[in-house]
Amino acid sequence: MARRRRHRGFTLAELVMVVALIAVLSAMVLPVAKFTVKRRKEAELRLALRQVRTAIDEYKRLSDQGLIPIKIGGEGYPEELEELVEGVEIVGQETKRRFLRRIPVDPMTKEDWEFRSYQDDIDETSWGGENVYDIRTSSDGVALDGTEYAEW
Repeated sequence: MARRRRHRGFTLAELVMVVALIAVLSAMVLPVAKFTVKRRKEAELRLALRQVRTAIDEYKRLSDQGLIPIKIGGEGYPEELEELVEGVEIVGQETKRRFLRRIPVDPMTKEDWEFRSYQDDIDETSWGGENVYDIRTSSDGVALDGTEYAEW
């Protein structure tokens, strides 16, 4: 009794279908991955802005209470962003008060932040240098919600 040998393997049509299916799936994954990376960077930017702005607000609150000596015309904001990391002398205390452990890196540009002083016009793009009232990214990109990063 002769047995027929069965050849095992895939036909060319099956291989073409599998390759086509893999190509379609990978084409769908790539945009999702780019979207996820952009969304993660936006979350990092929001967090960094919130941390620094909270530190600036706390500095201003303490200077308004008279616990941080201010210079004339300083409006109670830090002169440099590094003051928030280095710390300042609080009136009546022997230790310095630090507001940030480190200055966060701008996740969009990996460069320095752009500053705004209290004396600058609201639509001014260059820093006057008097104090640090606010920070923003130097990125000219557009967020997923359609707003510009520099407006955040």
